[in-house]
Amino acid sequence: MWIIFPGDPIRSGMRTESLEGRLYQPVQRFEDYLKRELSTGSEAPQSWGPFFYVPQDFSSWDVSPQIGSAAFPPGPFWGQNVWLEPFRLEFDSINEAASYLRGIQRNWVPALFTQYRRGALIASKLPSLGLKPRSFPWFVPDSPIGAWTLLDAHTLVGSPRCSSPFPGGLIEFAEDKEGPPSRAYLKLWEALVRLRFWPGPEDLCLDAGASPGGWTWVLARLGARVLAVDRSPLEQKVFAPMAKPLIRFIQHDAFTLKPQDLGPLDWLFCDVACYPARLYQWLETWLESGLCHRFICTIKLQGDAGPGSEAYDTVRRFAAVPGSGVIHLCYNKHELTWICCPKSLPAPDITYAEGLSRAERLGRDGQLGQETN
Repeated sequence: MWIIFPGDPIRSGMRTESLEGRLYQPVQRFEDYLKRELSTGSEAPQSWGPFFYVPQDFSSWDVSPQIGSAAFPPGPFWGQNVWLEPFRLEFDSINEAASYLRGIQRNWVPALFTQYRRGALIASKLPSLGLKPRSFPWFVPDSPIGAWTLLDAHTLVGSPRCSSPFPGGLIEFAEDKEGPPSRAYLKLWEALVRLRFWPGPEDLCLDAGASPGGWTWVLARLGARVLAVDRSPLEQKVFAPMAKPLIRFIQHDAFTLKPQDLGPLDWLFCDVACYPARLYQWLETWLESGLCHRFICTIKLQGDAGPGSEAYDTVRRFAAVPGSGVIHLCYNKHELTWICCPKSLPAPDITYAEGLSRAERLGRDGQLGQETN
């Protein structure tokens, strides 16, 4: 329904319309996956430039984030950002468009695909968000960040509330060029920032498929104790003087270790390159054991991973686990990340000495505390 502002000289040419649906912003290079996901509903999505609009009556996706207040976007796995309260604005001048957005809220980020010069002029009249690379750890602000774009020179589409806690669905970290052995640590940083919760001192973590050690490096810097398991060794740079006492490395195939071999854990992390079905089968043993309740795992994908594929069916099984969500992180490639962290967890019933003694039975106390199998 259009709302017209005839009496306001600033808004004399404006008309607004609430859109009863959602606008989906795809992950770059995976637009086809998202379109196929949205096409599983009762009506095919409408293409608005790179975006897909789905009327609410035909959407088959739940709009409620599964974990936390804003940790995970609702709906399809291949959406970078979901515009939850979209509207359309027809305007005559740049000042009109900027004034309308400022009247709703402070924080807005453009997502332009056309009319770049006109869009830049509108953005220049809005408060700056000071977008810059973030240091880790970083707490995501609670204030909403809206998104907007231009369909043509006089039509703006926006939403004051979006699924992603990051501006435009994107985050960039200030990278550490010296410490970590690979860039994989950026995925874990992003997952933990989205979760707004991370391991700390006295937490016992399993890093399955740890080599070369990027995720172990993150966890040790947070003060957590890490059982790093991989058939290949960790790079020596991971064992910085302060981190070395926190890390025990076991040279072993992580998937052959049973939950009972290690006992209770506070967190389980996995960035193993394997088929999704194999990862799910292994994690299912941990879920059934009740020995760990917090998980962050990369689901590596090969070939077609869209709806109708075996991989996609497995991803949906991950997403169906209570208290969990599946998301494409900004630092993911052809992969997704499964995060499970129920809000209410039983109190830990193991000390670090007990947990590490279990590890020592699997590995010898050498320079890395490792055992080759």
